[in-house]
Amino acid sequence: MAEWVTGEVVHVEHWTESLFSLIVHAPVSPFTAGQYAKLGLEIEGERIQRAYSYVNAPRNENLEFYLVTVPEGKLSPPLHNLQAGDNLMITKDAAGFFVLDEIPECETLWMLATGTALGPYISILQQGEGLGRFKHIVLVHAVRFARDLSYLPQMLELQQHYNGKLQVQTVVSREEVPGSLTGRVPALIADGSLEAAVGLRLDAETGHVMLCGNPQMVRDTQQLLKDSRDMRKHLRRKPGHMTSEHYW
Repeated sequence: MAEWVTGEVVHVEHWTESLFSLIVHAPVSPFTAGQYAKLGLEIEGERIQRAYSYVNAPRNENLEFYLVTVPEGKLSPPLHNLQAGDNLMITKDAAGFFVLDEIPECETLWMLATGTALGPYISILQQGEGLGRFKHIVLVHAVRFARDLSYLPQMLELQQHYNGKLQVQTVVSREEVPGSLTGRVPALIADGSLEAAVGLRLDAETGHVMLCGNPQMVRDTQQLLKDSRDMRKHLRRKPGHMTSEHYW
């Protein structure tokens, strides 16, 4: 059974009317970049909890979570209303296998995310450990509107930090934005637009794909890569080319 500890909110960053980040201080156990914790609040005598990936590097004591408010949700609206000084509950131990140790050797690591599922990639890239074995890293963040690219400045700083190893590509589905591709990730892979934009081939021979975010995007992309690129899901007992994280 999970052990819960009390965390204190030290900052809330409101990116849009629905997107926000929580910075929390809490006595959690060490975790691995890419893992998640559960956040919880006592609401009407019941602990409501959900899993959220750490955005911060494990060495950073400022625990950061990137969230979207679901209007009809039980937890995200109350989390959205938290202010500095408020408390919440957090699981002491992190969980999840969406970490670099689970990724097999490859030349190009593709990190594909929609919305707030960008979090684990930011954590992995900020930590920086274990990335030396990849020649190229491609970080793709897909959102509906340009205003939803909350972490774009940080992504571009990371791109500069990695000095050519990391390429950042944004995707906006509902408007045209300079520098961003327009459409859905599976379609942009199918028609070659994503590969053309970053100048790299996405195939089973050289690449491994990490997928995190909207379940439909994950399923559609997996099916496309299976059918057109001969890529299969990665399992410990049967190494493959695609690793995914699912929250809902």
